[in-house]
Amino acid sequence: FTADMNVRAVELLAMESSLYRALERDEFQLCYQPQVELESGKIVSVEALLRWQHPELGQVLPTQFIPLAEETGMIEAIGEWVLDTACRQLRLWHDQGHSSLRMAVNLSTRQFYRGTLVEDVSSLLKKHGLEAEFIELEITESAVMHNLDVAAAMMEQLQGLGVRLAIDDFGTGYS
Repeated sequence: FTADMNVRAVELLAMESSLYRALERDEFQLCYQPQVELESGKIVSVEALLRWQHPELGQVLPTQFIPLAEETGMIEAIGEWVLDTACRQLRLWHDQGHSSLRMAVNLSTRQFYRGTLVEDVSSLLKKHGLEAEFIELEITESAVMHNLDVAAAMMEQLQGLGVRLAIDDFGTGYS
């Protein structure tokens, strides 16, 4: 045991406590990174990126809070919020005349393997009046390889909805 270990443990506990309240306090926000078609220079898609604006700590990096959210299970509620917020924003952009714009959203491993993902995505598409072809779900290579048979079945169901799928962080693990 060292004093540094105690400080780190206290910091983690404080972060976990803040994370539980962040959704209800509306501290999360999405930033949208454009994906540009090189030939035309046109923005064809955006990727929704989660950010946390903590009231005391300021901007908390995803590398600081996503692993904790995964560990505590909070990532499921956060992931639901991200998908809903991204779909709402895409609907707004479509209504403003950007009707061919697509939205990419990262899924956590927990979110991907949760049994209700297909129904959740289908429900959000209906709620926001979006065609499935405008949504791209990004799944990490390690999430897919976690349970290949289940992942393949899940990806098949998601493709059956018409959503696009992308493997994120490809080549950083199993490939």
